[in-house]
Amino acid sequence: METPSEIRQSPHGPLLEVRELTVTYGDNRAPALQSVGLQIRPGEIKGIIGESGSGKSTLALTMLGLLPAKARVRGSVWLQSEDGRQDLLQLAESNWQSIRGAKISMIFQEPSLSFSPVRRIGCQIADGIRAHGFDTEAKAESQALEILEDLLPGKSDRVFKAYLHQLSGGELHRAVIARALACRPALVIADEPTRDLDAAMEAEVLELFQEVNRKTGAAFIFITHNPALLVRLADHVAVMYGGQIVEQGPLTQVFRKPLHPYTSGLLALVSEAVEGTTGRPKHLPVIRGSLSASDLLSRGCTFEPRCPSRSAVCRQDVPVKIAAGGGREVMCFNHGS
Repeated sequence: METPSEIRQSPHGPLLEVRELTVTYGDNRAPALQSVGLQIRPGEIKGIIGESGSGKSTLALTMLGLLPAKARVRGSVWLQSEDGRQDLLQLAESNWQSIRGAKISMIFQEPSLSFSPVRRIGCQIADGIRAHGFDTEAKAESQALEILEDLLPGKSDRVFKAYLHQLSGGELHRAVIARALACRPALVIADEPTRDLDAAMEAEVLELFQEVNRKTGAAFIFITHNPALLVRLADHVAVMYGGQIVEQGPLTQVFRKPLHPYTSGLLALVSEAVEGTTGRPKHLPVIRGSLSASDLLSRGCTFEPRCPSRSAVCRQDVPVKIAAGGGREVMCFNHGS
């Protein structure tokens, strides 16, 4: 059997491929996503970073077919599985049951909302397993207990029988991950899973994701607004701004030498404060301004109003995706400046 590291280097095609994905909500003229392209390889951990409103969560919901009815969608999302290659955007709702949980699962921002407070944790995990092929309650509960033991050794029986309010913060996060992994999906999407956690709990959750990735070979999409969380976690990173992926590539290369001014700004925000000559820390850097609806509808680059490297062409034309070598892509006229 291939190890996760060997899976990442597999010559086979991507597990999931997003092509020219554009999403618009209701009567909004400005798209929430615009011509997004992304690949996830088997066993890969892909980080997606960007400010609130950049389109990260919309991208995740599209991959799971959970967009509201008012959303208008163009493009394709191709999933490779034992059933062959299929465009998820062409599925009828009745066909999604064989995808959600079984092939792609999601960990949402608020873990306490993943469980009902009036039923035992293990029974709820077993419900999902039964929905995807186990015909007896006993078999489903046995598998639920097994995955809990993997993530909570020595505590699995107690957690299985517990109600939501009886779990500690660490136990709850592990139970949520157990539920996401219960049907052994090939891809897990984690949307801001460490939001509002203290530093110790945050480190524990990140270590758990790495452990699960090593043991199961499942691919992960880790969505966050904080680049620092990805440093020791992700293989590749995609940077989103204004509904577009403005830069992507191997994480070590992107973080060591960002090409897009927005990526540079994000990384500067999490750098350590620079000491001045007086010994007092200087003001932390900021990305001036904010994204507005008019920016999304402008004729030029969406980031131009906030960009320290902008030039005349940025106000007139829309940058296109450029292959920058080493598996990197960037959308910027003045990339690397």
